Amino acid sequence: MLMTHTKTALVFAGQGAQKTGMGKDWAEQFPEARAWFDRANEALGYDLARICFEGPEDQLAKTEHAQPGIFLVGWIAFELLRKRVPALEWDAAAGLSLGEFTAIAAAGGMTFEDGLRLVRERGRFMQEACESTRGAMAVLLGLDEAQTLDICAVTGAQPANYNCPGQIVISGSVEQIQAACELGKQRGAKKTATLPVAGAYHSPLMASAQVKLRALLEQVSFAPLRVPVISNVTAQPHGTAEEIAARLVDQVTAPVRWEASMRYLLRQGFSRFIELGPGAALSGFMKRMDPNAQRLQVSDAASLEATVAALSPA
Repeated sequence: MLMTHTKTALVFAGQGAQKTGMGKDWAEQFPEARAWFDRANEALGYDLARICFEGPEDQLAKTEHAQPGIFLVGWIAFELLRKRVPALEWDAAAGLSLGEFTAIAAAGGMTFEDGLRLVRERGRFMQEACESTRGAMAVLLGLDEAQTLDICAVTGAQPANYNCPGQIVISGSVEQIQAACELGKQRGAKKTATLPVAGAYHSPLMASAQVKLRALLEQVSFAPLRVPVISNVTAQPHGTAEEIAARLVDQVTAPVRWEASMRYLLRQGFSRFIELGPGAALSGFMKRMDPNAQRLQVSDAASLEATVAALSPA
């Protein structure tokens, strides 16, 4: 009997997925996971593992800690899954915002250490941009893209994340976001809610971080990708090394086109999506787009075991 290959995409979590204790059960159960945490601590020169395991929450939530922490936990999820399911074939990768860096590293585009240092500095640059501007973000539920763009045009806010049908996140100044939430309610949004973030990510208010990140990316050597990685900015596969660096710079102020990215993969025949890193938000988005797609997660020891079981032949 001819076995058909299930086209599989690995998708990596983004900022906001962090939670105190992430990765701790892996470090306790798997020596190789502990070794990756130690390697990260050495590369960064501080104890990121302790912040991931113990918090406190307000420290972990800081952009400069959350970004390398989520990158690290996503990377370890990837490494543990590869070790447990050595026959696993995967055909593409993507990551939400900072998760795009993890996806590129997993696809061989840059080293683990380069990726970790990049997201640490990216997080620091974005934290600095947040502190020098009065930015905010909000989620609008139950409105389509055209309605949201119209609200943005009226208020001056900007779309930041096109997550899934009926869920778009917007960015802007505090005043713009307040006005957009009020207008959203008037125009029939099921819910509007400001997000507990430090500033207006994926908006022009992050321009100062963009300049600093561009200079840093010029020092990184990108290798050819082993599988396609979908760009948040274009919702298409990345191209050359120069194009990868340019799109990662663009991404700081451009909206994350997550829904379009996943729909591109669905059109290409992908039917299995494995979410790597803390939380299960990306699986939730996929359920809204295609409830028939297989959705697996590797976020802790229990979900690792469940995913290994799902991927193992009967």
